[in-house]
Amino acid sequence: MKDKFYQYIQNLQDQICAGLEAADGTTKFKEDLWERPEGGGGRTRVIENGTVFEKGGVNISAVHGKLPDSMQKLFNVGEADFFACGLSLVLHPKSPMVPTVHANWRYFEMYDTSTPLSTGSGKVIQQWFGGGQDLTPYYLFEEDAKHFHQTCKTACDKHNSDFYLKYKKQCDAYFWNAHRNEARGIGGLFFDYCKANEQMSMENWFDFVTEVGNSFLEAYVPIVEKRKKLLYSDANRTWQEIRRGRYVEFNLVHDKGTLFGLKTNGRIESILMSLPPHVQWVYDHHPEAGSEEEKLLKVLQQPKEWIAD
Repeated sequence: MKDKFYQYIQNLQDQICAGLEAADGTTKFKEDLWERPEGGGGRTRVIENGTVFEKGGVNISAVHGKLPDSMQKLFNVGEADFFACGLSLVLHPKSPMVPTVHANWRYFEMYDTSTPLSTGSGKVIQQWFGGGQDLTPYYLFEEDAKHFHQTCKTACDKHNSDFYLKYKKQCDAYFWNAHRNEARGIGGLFFDYCKANEQMSMENWFDFVTEVGNSFLEAYVPIVEKRKKLLYSDANRTWQEIRRGRYVEFNLVHDKGTLFGLKTNGRIESILMSLPPHVQWVYDHHPEAGSEEEKLLKVLQQPKEWIAD
């Protein structure tokens, strides 16, 4: 399964980068290959200063080795080896009319340490999938929100009619900036610890996760194409940078993926790739009553159902 999924994310990285380069039209991703001293490595691809994308990355990694003490405590296990691979992406567009987007699809295995991991025959004692995709607009276009969520629902419904509502709710709960009492964005899907059970084998989970991964370009690129040429003012840009500050706060305070990378000696440049290049923290900022900015805040303070059942 780990080889199968790693092959999938390598191919998906190529597909997504090609689609995003076409949407930008003027710049390409730069590739950076890296190795982790404890085992494994990755392929980081970053796009910067494009016509559409101010900064973004589409990264894959596959790391393995001894499970760090901090992660042993998190998973409530003793000494163990692990393997983790995934694709993680974040895109920060230049225009405040184009939303930021984040997505991640990952696979994890844990092994009995009585058999060395390097033999490839260590007993798998835990394995699961996780991932999702979510949208963070700066100005709210309801038709864009509905398109993104409908694409997520269509992917989910091919596998289980309950998945969309379940994982939409989990997304709203996960991407919640508790210290601000507001959502990071308008959500999407979030799922984790997807393990084999009576309804879903690991092969079934693989099919579901890859279905969602394959839907990403369809969910996001039409929104980019629709909004990338809209005019905007300096005031719009200032608002975008203030909201980007909330994005940074979530990633550094609450995000489990960032925490996992830091605690497993992940590559810091790849981990912090998710942070935008230009951000503002304005003291006690409140948008004007009745403005488009306030309209967005009201939705972020009370997650909304974007599509009918």
